[in-house]
Amino acid sequence: MRRAALRLCTWSKGLFAPSRGLTQGSQDPEKQRVFHIREACSPIHVNYVRDKLREIVGASTNWRDHVKAMEERKLLHGFLAESQKELPPRRMKDSYIEVLLPLGSQPELREKYLTVQNTVRFGRILEDLDSLGVLICYMHTKIHSAKMSPLSIVTALVDKIGMCKKSLSPEQDIKFSGHVSWVGKTSMEVKIQMFQLHGNEFCPVLDATFVMVARDSENKGPAFVNPLILESPEEEELFTQGELNKGRRVTFSSTSLLKMAPSAEERTTIHEMFLSTLDPKTISFQSRVLPPNSVWMENSKLKSLEICHPQERNIFNRIFGGFLMRKAYELGWATACNFGGSRPFVVAVDDIMFQKPVEVGSLLFLSSQVCFTQENYIQVRVHSEVASLQDKEHMTTNVFHFTFMSEKEVPLVFPRTYGESMLYLDGQRHFNSMSVPVTLNKEYLVEP
Repeated sequence: MRRAALRLCTWSKGLFAPSRGLTQGSQDPEKQRVFHIREACSPIHVNYVRDKLREIVGASTNWRDHVKAMEERKLLHGFLAESQKELPPRRMKDSYIEVLLPLGSQPELREKYLTVQNTVRFGRILEDLDSLGVLICYMHTKIHSAKMSPLSIVTALVDKIGMCKKSLSPEQDIKFSGHVSWVGKTSMEVKIQMFQLHGNEFCPVLDATFVMVARDSENKGPAFVNPLILESPEEEELFTQGELNKGRRVTFSSTSLLKMAPSAEERTTIHEMFLSTLDPKTISFQSRVLPPNSVWMENSKLKSLEICHPQERNIFNRIFGGFLMRKAYELGWATACNFGGSRPFVVAVDDIMFQKPVEVGSLLFLSSQVCFTQENYIQVRVHSEVASLQDKEHMTTNVFHFTFMSEKEVPLVFPRTYGESMLYLDGQRHFNSMSVPVTLNKEYLVEP
C-alpha cells in the first residue's frame, strides 16, 4: 500500500510537533486520531479531507442526490444547542490536526501542484487551507452522540496569510497543522501553519488565520459553538490575540472608505498625485499626463469568467470557497505579472470576506487590477460577482487582496478618477497592514 497521503492526529512530539504556545497532549499512539488515506485519481483536491467533511455532514458524492441529502440534514435540528452554555468546553488540542501532503514521497501527486517553473501552485495551497480550516472547526464542535454534525460550518473570512522566506519545492513533502485559537458565540478563529521538508526538518512556509462561522443544519441561521478552555499562558496569549484581531477587523470596517472620508494625510496624498499629472503646458484641470515610469490604474485590469459547475461544489452544494480563492489568486497573479513585466511572488493575502455564497450554475465574473505599488511591491485587488443564468443581475460575492513582489522595481500606478483614488488608498491601507515587508530571495518561489 502506498504511503498515506494525509495524516490527521492529535498533539505529538518530534517531527510533527505542534506550533509554539500549544499544550502537549497524550503520546499514546492508540489515542491518536489517525486516518490513513490516499489521493484517488480524481479532480477533487486533497481528496480525503473533503471525503471526511462529506462524512461529517452526510453530503452525497453524487450531485443528483444533493437535494435528498440536504433534506436529511433537517432531522439534525434537535442536536443544536439553544445556548452556548449547553455545550461542553473544548481545549485547543481537541481540534489540533496535522495533514501531510506527500509531494516528495508520492510523485504522482505533484502534477496537480506543479507550475511550469517547477514550483508549487499557491492557488492549490489556498484550496487545501480552506478545507482544512473547516475540518478543524468540526473537530472542535464534534458531538459524540451524533453520527453527523448538525452544524454547517462555512468560511467567513481569510483574515491574513503571511509568507515566510522559504522555497516551495514540488519535490519535498508539505505539512499543514492547525487548531481553533479563539471562539465567540457562533464563530471560530483558526490558526494554520504550513511547513516543507528540508533535509530531516520541516521548516515554516506560511501562517494563516481564518474565521469560520457555524450555522444550523440547513445553513439558514447562526448556531452556537463550544466554548474554549485555556490551559496555559501561551494559549491565553493566542486567545487574546484573537480578541485583538476581532477588534482590528471591526475598526478597519468602520473606517472603510465606503463609509468614511479619507484622512487628512490620505487626502493630501491624492491631491499631490493629481497635481503631478497635470500638463505643465496648459493651465487646466482637464489636461492630464502621466509622470515618467507610471501607468494609469485603468490600464492595469484583467478580467475572467467562470461557469460554476457541480464539480466545484462544497459539502453544502455551493461553490467551494477554496476554488474561488484559487481562481481569484491566479487572475491576480497574472495581473501582477502583466503589470510588472516579470514573474511576481506572493507575499501576503488578507481580508478576503465571503459576502455571499456562490450557487452551482452561476456565472462568476472576476475583475482584477493593480491598485497600489511601491518599489518592488504590487498590491492587487480582485472583485468577484455572480449572475444567475435566469437573470442578468450581478451581485458581489468576494473582494480579494493580494500583495506580490516583483524581481525588479515596478512602475507607479496613478488613479485618474475619484473612485480609482479610493481604490488606491484602500490598496495602500492593505499594503501598510502587512506585518513586515520581506526582502525578495531567489529561493522564495510561490507561484499560481
